[in-house]
Amino acid sequence: MHQASVHQNIPSVTEMATSDYYVYVYIDPRNFEEFYFGKGRGSRKNAHLFEDTDTEKSRRIKAITKAGMSPIIRVIARNLTEHDALLVEKTLLWKLGRQLTNVSSGHYTDKFRPHNTLHVELSGYDYEKGIYYYNVGDGDVRCWEDYKEFGFISAGQGKRWKDAMLGFQPGDVIAAYLKGHGFVGIGQILQRASPVRDVVIKGAPLLNLPLTRQELSKNVDSDELCEFVATTKWHRAVSRGEAKWLANSGLYTTTHVRASLDGQPLTIDYLEREFDIDLRNLVA
Repeated sequence: MHQASVHQNIPSVTEMATSDYYVYVYIDPRNFEEFYFGKGRGSRKNAHLFEDTDTEKSRRIKAITKAGMSPIIRVIARNLTEHDALLVEKTLLWKLGRQLTNVSSGHYTDKFRPHNTLHVELSGYDYEKGIYYYNVGDGDVRCWEDYKEFGFISAGQGKRWKDAMLGFQPGDVIAAYLKGHGFVGIGQILQRASPVRDVVIKGAPLLNLPLTRQELSKNVDSDELCEFVATTKWHRAVSRGEAKWLANSGLYTTTHVRASLDGQPLTIDYLEREFDIDLRNLVA
């Protein structure tokens, strides 16, 4: 909440229903820069003119007055409930926050994207974390024991499998399935998949680690055909001999590298029981 602009308590039902609130802006007449947004009713918009505090807003107003001018005060939205006024105010603060003198960001902070994050994709804003089936694809290139020991998963050697790996997002929960054995791990994606040659784990290039499957480097110089790797935190991981499986029970499997488990409550319930973990809580 920013100084003197937002009440500390949650509005009552009666207050929320009153439509006499407005949102206002203070503008510096020296450069026509907007420097403060607030919400209020009655004469609230003029109250800042009489404040004598050591805030950036007050210092700005004093500087304008010293220059023989007065701040331009304009109402930019009116006939609002307090709820709507707070939301409009917060939207403006988020948009122009770094240019303003508001002390803090007001109500609804948790509903707005943090500043300085437009260069990255954020869970809850650009995508939602999910619970996914992941097919280990154990063979000449891949090995569950390598995944388990060093904390990663992979797929590649072709566009179809590369694209499947690129579908995983940081925070996604995965249930690793090993064909012929069952489910062997519950993990969470740490970093989006990238070419194996670029992956570093615990300060060392992945390809320099003592991997069981050295063929992980196959087609290493090709962005289309190389293995794509996503680093992973294993919350639960067992050996292939301890894999979790129940024959003829309707548990979900597929030959695809990646598949959503959103529509597979039976499989999710089974995984939660067998691995003693709350999958849904991990993606909350």
